[in-house]
Amino acid sequence: MEPLRVLAFNCTLKPSPAESSTEKLARQVLDLFEADGASTEMIRIVDHDVKPGVEADMGDGDAWPSIRAKLLDADILLFATPTWVGHLSSVAQRVIERLDAELSATDDAGRPILAGKVAAVAVTGNEDGAHAIIADVQQALVDVGFSIASQASTYWNGEAMQKTDYKNLSETPETVATTNATVARHSAHLARVLKISAYPPPARS
Repeated sequence: MEPLRVLAFNCTLKPSPAESSTEKLARQVLDLFEADGASTEMIRIVDHDVKPGVEADMGDGDAWPSIRAKLLDADILLFATPTWVGHLSSVAQRVIERLDAELSATDDAGRPILAGKVAAVAVTGNEDGAHAIIADVQQALVDVGFSIASQASTYWNGEAMQKTDYKNLSETPETVATTNATVARHSAHLARVLKISAYPPPARS
């Protein structure tokens, strides 16, 4: 079996080269995928001109079609977002809106084009909201065709109303490290299962 391909969407609001807590957490999960033999890539969405809309291509200058091509080539998507005012970032919401176009896209067998791909979620923030964000994002990803493995989400919430960010931690909390490992292990397992046994196509009338 070919090595798995893992793509991460870092939905931080901070353009490169600014440090990003979301990137740090996502990078830790990608490192675990790599240790399992996968190839990985991370895209910081805010660095690209992803137009607002719900189509696969929003026209001249839209960076989404090239990002979408990488997504379609990947086996696993790691969707990473910070928490702002208790919600996912506006960048993350835009990505979800662009993924809406995949609801009508199918493969040659008539299956949803994203069926057979696996998604996991990573959230950072020094305020409450991670559980609600994970629930919202996972539901959206399942709606457009992704599969979610058992316990395929990781997060770090700092102390509320304090200034500590994940990127400033001198070491990774043990619970986060353990959860990261579970996300990578379970997601890779499910992706391999789906490569061996794809979802059945719809019945032909």
